[in-house]
Amino acid sequence: MNTSTPRVFIAATRQNDGKTTTSLGLLAALKQYYPRIGYIKPVGQRFVEVAEHKIDEDTVLMDSVYHLDCPLVDMSPIAVEPDFTRKYLQESNRGALTEKIQNAFDRVAWQKEFVLCEGSGHAGVGSVFDLSNAQVAKCLGAKVVIVTRGGIGKPIDEIALNQALFEKYGVEIIGVIINKVLPEKIDFIAEFASKGLKRHGLELLGVLPNQPILSKPSMAALKEELDAELLNQTNLLNNLVEDVVVGAMGANNAARYFTNGKLLITPGDREDIVFAAAASQANQDNQLAGIVLTGNFRPGKAAMEVIRKLPFPVLITEADSYQVASFVHNLIVKTRPDDLQKIEVIRDLIARYVNVKKILSAL
Repeated sequence: MNTSTPRVFIAATRQNDGKTTTSLGLLAALKQYYPRIGYIKPVGQRFVEVAEHKIDEDTVLMDSVYHLDCPLVDMSPIAVEPDFTRKYLQESNRGALTEKIQNAFDRVAWQKEFVLCEGSGHAGVGSVFDLSNAQVAKCLGAKVVIVTRGGIGKPIDEIALNQALFEKYGVEIIGVIINKVLPEKIDFIAEFASKGLKRHGLELLGVLPNQPILSKPSMAALKEELDAELLNQTNLLNNLVEDVVVGAMGANNAARYFTNGKLLITPGDREDIVFAAAASQANQDNQLAGIVLTGNFRPGKAAMEVIRKLPFPVLITEADSYQVASFVHNLIVKTRPDDLQKIEVIRDLIARYVNVKKILSAL
């Protein structure tokens, strides 16, 4: 396997701590030093079908943003399908899987100056099929950067657990990036987390302030996740949802909640609320993010004429209003290729708050 191309492995203490966000921003920062850069997510758990191949969603994101000129199947060599673990436990083909990852890495690294490797959660994720993040980092010969969530005590406790497994496999940890910290606590966290990490022999590489925009879903994401139908033509599918209002009251009472960035969720047969929402749009400062009509109740002809003229997206789905509201509340927001505003925020975050030179010097 290629052992000469510089590489780094991005892991996390938990899922959804900001590993993909960090990887997305680091790719931009690293390209300042290595214009020809590759990316690989050896083990993916959320995937989409691309040309009859199962490709991890994060791989599609990275390639869409940076045009990495690497085969998608090599950037995402293993997709953990629903029956993957059962089949592995029956066959125990670790050698074949490891070889597949290493061969994919070789092809990704071809004519590249650097390769960024993204893991799949904490150090132990994938242990059930002998491809934990620690084991994968070891087989790639990569040093690790750990991403954790804001705080001091809990993150360092979790880092210590991860550190133990990486050390078991002889994998070196370069340092730690602490994500989602309240802006007013940046200096405090940086000072004391740095002291706590040094007691474990680890470096603090950066502290990222929380950016609320990154946790807000777009209407395009809701359309996809809800498998909803779009009822009007609009170029505002990238509208971000700031808050939610459920239209379960009279139209006059509902109107006060039609403020900028709100998502209106209401049954499709509540045409009075649809008309009230349309009337509220006369005020440019109160543009809704969009409407989701629930229960698969399709509005009548007059309401549909109004809907088709609305500037923001109007979706219709089979789920009821409670289900949709709960779904939006619990949705884990992933950055999408068309989230241009979020991508710029992420690039700026890493450039400003992460010591990239310290990472490179450790390699």
